[in-house]
Amino acid sequence: MKIAANAVAGTLESSDVYVTVEPAQELEIEIQSVVYNQFADQIKESVMEVLQELQVESGKVTINDKGAIDCVIKARVETAVRRAGGAK
Repeated sequence: MKIAANAVAGTLESSDVYVTVEPAQELEIEIQSVVYNQFADQIKESVMEVLQELQVESGKVTINDKGAIDCVIKARVETAVRRAGGAK
């Protein structure tokens, strides 16, 4: 499934994450985080888990993390994808 439109979810507040999704030819994930060195792999794993559940095959996902916990990251990614019309 492809991302149909641009969409966002979240905020840039502390302990939150700002997620942007937009159409693209292939699946791209870009991560910026205040805890990148410690948790980049876990953040990417959480994002991929949600994208796989929603059967997203292409699109660009940009993550701007301000220290969000795992469940917040997953919720924000799911919300952005659904807003973009990319979920079944």
